[in-house]
Amino acid sequence: MSRMQARDIKTPEDARRIVEERGLSHVKVGMFDIDGVMLGKYMRRDKFFSALEDGFAFCDVVLGWDSKDELYDNVTFTGWHTGYPDAPLKIVPDSCRELPCEGDDMLLFLAEFDGPAEGLCPRGLLQRVLERGRGMGYEAFGALEYEFFLFQETPESVREKGFRHLKPLTPDMMGYSMLRSSVHSELYHELLALSEAMDFPIEGLHTETGPGVLEAAIGVDGALAAGDKGALFKVFTKVWAQRRGLMATFMAKWSPDYPGQSGHIHLSLREIDSGKSAFFAADKPHQMSDVQRHFVAGQQKLMPELLAMFAPTINSYTRLIPGFWAPTEATWGVENRTTALRVIPGSDKSQRVEYRLGSADANPYLALAAAIGAGLYGIEQRLEPDEQVEGNAYELDHPEHQALPRTLWEAAQRLRASEAARELFGDAFVEHFAATREWEERQFRRHITDWELDRYFEII
Repeated sequence: MSRMQARDIKTPEDARRIVEERGLSHVKVGMFDIDGVMLGKYMRRDKFFSALEDGFAFCDVVLGWDSKDELYDNVTFTGWHTGYPDAPLKIVPDSCRELPCEGDDMLLFLAEFDGPAEGLCPRGLLQRVLERGRGMGYEAFGALEYEFFLFQETPESVREKGFRHLKPLTPDMMGYSMLRSSVHSELYHELLALSEAMDFPIEGLHTETGPGVLEAAIGVDGALAAGDKGALFKVFTKVWAQRRGLMATFMAKWSPDYPGQSGHIHLSLREIDSGKSAFFAADKPHQMSDVQRHFVAGQQKLMPELLAMFAPTINSYTRLIPGFWAPTEATWGVENRTTALRVIPGSDKSQRVEYRLGSADANPYLALAAAIGAGLYGIEQRLEPDEQVEGNAYELDHPEHQALPRTLWEAAQRLRASEAARELFGDAFVEHFAATREWEERQFRRHITDWELDRYFEII
């Protein structure tokens, strides 16, 4: 009998068999929190086998702390008032993957929250949105693109330097450089090999404009699989880099001197019954079907209300300024990279829309849920988009209703007040996520920046 392959695992019985076949004493189990941070542990095989059938539990503090393990003081689902009880999780058997960095046999499985906590689970949220689409007769497909900077630094050295004067992998602005990718070809080959081994295949990898910055385009898949691939890509790109004495960052913007880092989302819908593209219409302008037009309209209308799900950190808003390849209003255009939504005409196979607003620091599951959910809302409501932008969107005046929130605090208030968000994602998620973003803003206000010291210390 041939050796079982991780990506062929579909059922709990398959998962049990592959662990037994490989003689593993432990496997790794991980989940993603509200910020897209991967958390987990090694699990002994007998415990894992039990969890496959009955689930397992994890302290729900992972839904009650921020990216620095500081406890939220303004969420109701969990906290000191609840005593931080366990929350149930379930193993996702078909998420099984090899872990090349831990030998030939070690396996990784994803888990997602169950029970009441499922309402706050990022992966669960995406699944609920996709079920909504299936109820409308559509299957959603997605592909994520990420820009990230590589540094010749370690977790220790960046802290010793106070995150200042860091040394990028390479100098200068050299987008699409064959020189850089050839000189450092071993690193590129390693990352490409990792992406194949862990099933987040990179279909395009190149330098972007900036010192040490790369862009990776992950292959298209069903939207839930695309979320898994994007989330795993971010985590294990960091693992790969640190194991080689490097560091990768997915901050939206690490330096005011260079463009920010995007997390663009390519999306399409296919009809479940016919298997045909729901977006492609050969006889329509730009091959945009009525369904795609309504989808884009929903994304445009809800963009200001859902911005916190695409731009979830204080740092996200330093990227959303004119002239730096990031949109500043809820605009759309055909093959226009200055707009927030870029319609890409093509064929039954390739007709799609690119949600260019997303930044690299966004939780992939939440960004996909928001981008798809807004589009489905537009189809349900038969919304019509505003007039498309032709030319440079940064130089044009736009209607007030297209303006995006300028701060995380404002974005959180827009999300909290959004009836559409509550209808799409549920009150529990909206209240919890908005509260966590408000916490993030309040944490920021407690600190004094270098800019403030330089500007005010002596002269005021």
